[in-house]
Amino acid sequence: MLTKTIYLIRHGETEFNRRGVVQGSGIDSDLNEIGFLQAKAFFDAYQHIEFDKIYTSKLRRTVQSVQEFINLGIPYEQFEGLNEISWGEKEGKVPNYLEDENYLEIIANWGNGKTDIPAAPGGETPEQVAARQKIAFEKIIERSDEKMILVAMHGRAIRILLTHLLDLPLSEMDSFSHSNLCLYRLSYDYQTQKFSLDIANDTAHLSELLVK
Repeated sequence: MLTKTIYLIRHGETEFNRRGVVQGSGIDSDLNEIGFLQAKAFFDAYQHIEFDKIYTSKLRRTVQSVQEFINLGIPYEQFEGLNEISWGEKEGKVPNYLEDENYLEIIANWGNGKTDIPAAPGGETPEQVAARQKIAFEKIIERSDEKMILVAMHGRAIRILLTHLLDLPLSEMDSFSHSNLCLYRLSYDYQTQKFSLDIANDTAHLSELLVK
């Protein structure tokens, strides 16, 4: 039976993550020192996996998170469709109390099925993100010769992606937790054309960093 195994990770920590600054797709930040240590820890734990291909978003923080795998000579490709959701006018800002309240209202609306509401003025809706992700993932799945792949993405984008890969309502995206450099592992069965979730939000590879 032909299957594809997908190692799906969120990028490592950036200074924007550490400071609570909204990033989104419009902020092309670098990993900070902790983020690079997280990337190294993930590489050390999974360098034995024979990945056929690496996919990342167009943003530097995802490429930096898998750079050591790329350095091994594993082919990789960037898709803008894998970028983080655009937070519009909120990007680059530290939320104040009112903005936090607004954020919680947006999340509540999304959870109530109002996924056509943008993240912020000038930003994307979850439905728009899902639409561009589906185009990118259709290309990835078509490549049946790539049986083991590594995909580096972003927090909100991963939540959105998992809903449509697992045939769940988009409103359930927040049922998926994520941490910087966490791992989700999925399998795709070409016969049934279905995804299954094997590992969720796994950070065991970061245990030594957490102890330190």
